[in-house]
Amino acid sequence: MLRTEASTPLAQARQTRVSSIDVVRGLAIVLMALDHVRDLWHTTSLVQDPLSFDTTTPALFLTRCVTHFCAPTFLFLAGTSAYLSLMRDGDYGRAQRFLLSRGVWLMVLEVTVVGFGIWFDIFFRTTMFQVIFAIGFGFVVLAGLLRLPARGIGGIGLAIILLYNLLPQVGPAEGMTGKFAYSLLFRQGFFPATEHFAFLVAYPLIPWLGILLLGFGFGPVFRKTAPERRKLLWLSSAVALGVFAVLRFMQVYGDPNPWAVQKTALFTFLSFVNVTKYPPSLLYAALFLGLMFLALVLLERAQNCFAHFLTLYGRVPLFFYLAH
Repeated sequence: MLRTEASTPLAQARQTRVSSIDVVRGLAIVLMALDHVRDLWHTTSLVQDPLSFDTTTPALFLTRCVTHFCAPTFLFLAGTSAYLSLMRDGDYGRAQRFLLSRGVWLMVLEVTVVGFGIWFDIFFRTTMFQVIFAIGFGFVVLAGLLRLPARGIGGIGLAIILLYNLLPQVGPAEGMTGKFAYSLLFRQGFFPATEHFAFLVAYPLIPWLGILLLGFGFGPVFRKTAPERRKLLWLSSAVALGVFAVLRFMQVYGDPNPWAVQKTALFTFLSFVNVTKYPPSLLYAALFLGLMFLALVLLERAQNCFAHFLTLYGRVPLFFYLAH
């Protein structure tokens, strides 16, 4: 009997949903909820930064720092899922239309439903651009790049991540419109449009786009057999964490927030891992993507109740985000 392609281990690996993606995405959802619970119950959260060594405690610091895992995981795996969906369907035109419509829908969702959920203001006097808007923008850009090889798209994403910290803090534009456009693309900013309406850029689009595009380029790894996939995930984690450790120790490039020796060894370690999320620096991306790769390989074979619990949330992240 002839052995068909569909019966080979490689073909089976390509057709099987990679459960670790859902598990890790569910883990990110749980950590996100932890972060928002801290915001709600920590009585000084609006006036004291949990990452400030002048006022924080190790436990409080870690409840904030560990949640930095969430955003890059969501963006990276959104790109990876887009690649896997394209490979299952095989129709580039349909995939482009889906990414474009889904991206626009997510951006609209951010400035309407999500915005109302945050401010509870029927007049929408503050429009905030956050992670859902960044994912939507990433999908729109990805739709335009989809005909390029996955490796090329991933290369664009990696280049953005590597070179982003070379950009100046403030753009060359003088007018409010130009400053807002620069902020929307590259830096956080608050812009009062009128006396009653304002725009708040929390997630600048370009650095987060780099992470999503890198996730798309990484997609072929998840179509390999399980042993090959685990090997590449181990390697990716080692490289990312190694880049973080070396550059962070040398303090020559990759993050505008230098680490420093603190009053105790524990606080010195916390200073070392206290990298910049807003906007995401190279070292932030290296550290938390490295941890994400590690989680993907460690949780791939998890079959316990906790893994099933995480999978439930990992398969419906947008629904939980909106309900939350």
